Amino acid sequence: MFVISFSYSRIIEHFPGGGGGYIVANHTISEKAGVISGSALLVDYMLTITVSVAACADALFSFLPVGFQAFKLLFAMFLVVVLIILNFRGVKESVSILAPIFLIFIITHALLLGYGIFSHTTLVVPVATQMQAGLQQDILTIGFIGILAIFLRAYSFGAGTYTGLEAVANGLQIMREPRVQTGKRTMAYMAISLAVISAGLFICYLLWQVRPVPGQTLNAVLAGSVFAAWPYGSLIALITILAEGALLFVAAQTGFIDGPRVMANMAIDSWLPRRFALLSERFTMNNGIMIMGIASLLLLVYSRGSILVLVTMYAINVFITFSLSQYGMARFVYKNRLQEPHWKRQLPIFIIGFSLCATILTITVFEKFGEGAWLTIVITGLVVGMCFLIRNHYQEVAEGVRKLDTHLMTVPSTGTVNHNELDPHKKTAVQLVTGYSGFGVRTFFSINQTFPDVYDNVIFASVAVVDSGTFKGRNEVQALQGAVEADLEKYVDLARGLGFAAGYRMATGTDAVEAGVPLCQAIAKEFPHSTFFAGQVVFRQETPFQKILHNETAFALQRRLQFKGITTVILPIRAEP
Repeated sequence: MFVISFSYSRIIEHFPGGGGGYIVANHTISEKAGVISGSALLVDYMLTITVSVAACADALFSFLPVGFQAFKLLFAMFLVVVLIILNFRGVKESVSILAPIFLIFIITHALLLGYGIFSHTTLVVPVATQMQAGLQQDILTIGFIGILAIFLRAYSFGAGTYTGLEAVANGLQIMREPRVQTGKRTMAYMAISLAVISAGLFICYLLWQVRPVPGQTLNAVLAGSVFAAWPYGSLIALITILAEGALLFVAAQTGFIDGPRVMANMAIDSWLPRRFALLSERFTMNNGIMIMGIASLLLLVYSRGSILVLVTMYAINVFITFSLSQYGMARFVYKNRLQEPHWKRQLPIFIIGFSLCATILTITVFEKFGEGAWLTIVITGLVVGMCFLIRNHYQEVAEGVRKLDTHLMTVPSTGTVNHNELDPHKKTAVQLVTGYSGFGVRTFFSINQTFPDVYDNVIFASVAVVDSGTFKGRNEVQALQGAVEADLEKYVDLARGLGFAAGYRMATGTDAVEAGVPLCQAIAKEFPHSTFFAGQVVFRQETPFQKILHNETAFALQRRLQFKGITTVILPIRAEP
């Protein structure tokens, strides 16, 4: 735990913008390593929801009669549906919800571990002696390699504890300033608390001779034994396990929050549909929530809610991401050793972390291939293959757009430059644009060719869309606004050079449609004789795959604006090689 948390603290220092394992592998190894790490993370966060919910159901059903175990899977699926609905309504991690749950968890487990250990201190020496004798007997029976194999198998089942560390590095951009120090402090607190609680539970299992009981978790058995002689001991044990279940339920939120965030980072690099890079509720969160939720339900059904199966699947993707992250950071530190004053101290940590993670990954895949490991590999492989298909499509379209840029980016003036002010009483063409490109210039010429000598004014309107790539701080947003304004001025110069009175309007938002509609309404009110135009990429043979990859913002704007009585025309622009 301390090795991994230390290495991820260094990742936070080098990548303060967040992104976690995907960004690390992408920047320190290669784009292909990045997409593998990102795909593994996506499946990992799907399994985070599934494992957390299944463990929550296990905890809660520990205090029900064994006959109720038949309903545990349905209950777990119900919890996933509840989480989907809550996230659709915008309910996420809230201090008012988390604080009481966390406080009850801390108090009950402090009592559990504190009393469990200190009330049995006289048994420490006998238990240690028994352990030593048992270890010697096991070495004689199955050998040191057999003992090591058992240890590594148990270690791999603890993979879930590492996901929280990855989540901190992944979501650094939402932390309080100074983010790096806040992230490192959070990482340290998590590592210490996880290590203390895990070690305390193991010691209590030994001192109280906890053994598996059908239908109960080991913690439920321990709590029942420790609090058995207490007044209201059964109630305290119940509250302890209920606190565990509630915390596990909240932990499932990690998948719903960080899963879409990984999608957004990958969408910026065109590995996933670019709509996932938007920070808007309409595109990223709702679609991401639905994908994560449905995938979790399917995994629950496949595994029948078995924690052993789910943790096996879970461990593989956790250690894929961690192995790539540790290797990438070791490679990065060594390559930049001249600029890294403490590289000799950091490099061994990353090498140890990589050795641990890669070894566990190899053993888990080999040992559990037929018990769920194969499915994780297949699912992750399919996600990687889908990412390459999406990236190839975007590259083909980009090639077509580049051809437009080559022919249309530089257009000479055809007459006297028009410096007249915009006249609100004249007919006005309002073109909705993104950046200055051959696509936008082609749309402008299409307006002139389709409606010759109709419009005297031309206004270029654009929304500076703040996505996951620019949502790093105020300076990045200001730089984005400056870039959008510079592109709009280029369009204005183009229109004036062709004899039009021209100007521009812009807005800033996380969604082109949500911010674009009020912008267009304001323009329509200022220029009552205006018609709005937008370009839309068209393909020779349109497929559902293309509709998913191209968000069709123009059509969404057209529907919203026409409903408000604003005339909007979409012009087809061919951008195929």
